[in-house]
Amino acid sequence: MPGSRRSQRQRAVSELRAQGRYGPELRDVLPGFLGLVLAVLAPTLLLAWLYRTLGVSGLVLGAVLLAAAATMGFRLREPIARRRGGHYTAAELARLDTPGLAVATERMLRRDGWQVVDLSAREGRPRLYARDRRGRELDVAFRLVTTADEDEVTSGPAPLRETARPGVDRLIRVVVHLGTFSHADVLWASRQGGVKLLDGHQLQRWAGGATLDHLGLPS
Repeated sequence: MPGSRRSQRQRAVSELRAQGRYGPELRDVLPGFLGLVLAVLAPTLLLAWLYRTLGVSGLVLGAVLLAAAATMGFRLREPIARRRGGHYTAAELARLDTPGLAVATERMLRRDGWQVVDLSAREGRPRLYARDRRGRELDVAFRLVTTADEDEVTSGPAPLRETARPGVDRLIRVVVHLGTFSHADVLWASRQGGVKLLDGHQLQRWAGGATLDHLGLPS
């Protein structure tokens, strides 16, 4: 029956989508397709208009303008592409707030081959879970101190609370901080076992291309 075949097809499509094996729909590819058309059509129309208006000199002018626009666009996009690839400068790191630091950390983990799950929505604060090909698991928390009052609130074990997931005892807990951890923080972490502190200096090295293994994390 047609209705039955339609239902079977819908179920098959739903299963393929759940497995990530079903291709994108029109609404998924349409914006990119329209952008590609405009990227080709707009320069062509511009060159045609300049040629009709100014002749050969218009074509030369148009080519120079397009080359300048392409160069500027590349220079503007290069930092964005670099950050998406998990590479940040020290100045870029210094401008991050806590959610931004979590995004940067997620990108750096993925850059190094870790599979990352963002637990921030469930935890109510920035938190990441990561696993690598060797089966190592990370529970990543964040500490971003901006004021003396905040330093008092976030000092000690607050950023290191357990996530209450099964198998949490196997996790290597990492706390990422843009600044410097206090001596009390270092002592507290050393007594916990499986807790690693990643300070601003190490973070800059990691953002510059070093891996966590190069930094001695995790072990």
